[in-house]
Amino acid sequence: MIVCQWLLTFLLAFLSLGCGNYFHSNEAWKSAIVNQTSKLGYRNWIVISEASFPAQSRQGVRQMTASAEIPEVVDYVMNTLEQTQAVSPKVYLTRELRSVENDFAPGIDEYRQKIEGSLHGHEVTELEQQSLMTLLEDASRSYNVLVIRTPTALPYTTVFLELQPGYWDADSEQRLRDQIQRERMQKISLPIP
Repeated sequence: MIVCQWLLTFLLAFLSLGCGNYFHSNEAWKSAIVNQTSKLGYRNWIVISEASFPAQSRQGVRQMTASAEIPEVVDYVMNTLEQTQAVSPKVYLTRELRSVENDFAPGIDEYRQKIEGSLHGHEVTELEQQSLMTLLEDASRSYNVLVIRTPTALPYTTVFLELQPGYWDADSEQRLRDQIQRERMQKISLPIP
């Protein structure tokens, strides 16, 4: 009887530890994202990928796994990036995504609705997946890339985020370049004394 009580106590303790670690590990990806994104800046990329996304072997590519589906992970990444003024994401989706039919990929229509809300109103640029992979490969030669693999099993659902300066946009950069060019032209056109 004592052996049975001891065995039962041991078994319950063992199972409770296992469940505690299971629930903790399901949320560990969130703190990992906060940790990893705090190390990224201008020209770095974040990829929130479907389950079949290829593992990357290039130096400078960090990979992690999230236990949530792409829309939830994208929402969390966007919230994390919005808490900093350092960077702002330029969002890319695959052009193929809009053509995938629900008959061939059940759940894709619901995914498209969810991902739209997860992007927090950011403008989306669509490119073919191969073009995005080429951009990613080029970027990873010089800049860090964070790949967050999810269990999402729908084709062409990977979300690509190219980080831009959060406090300096493309219009500001163009105005600066125009001003520098005007100043350069003024110096050239000055008469020689």
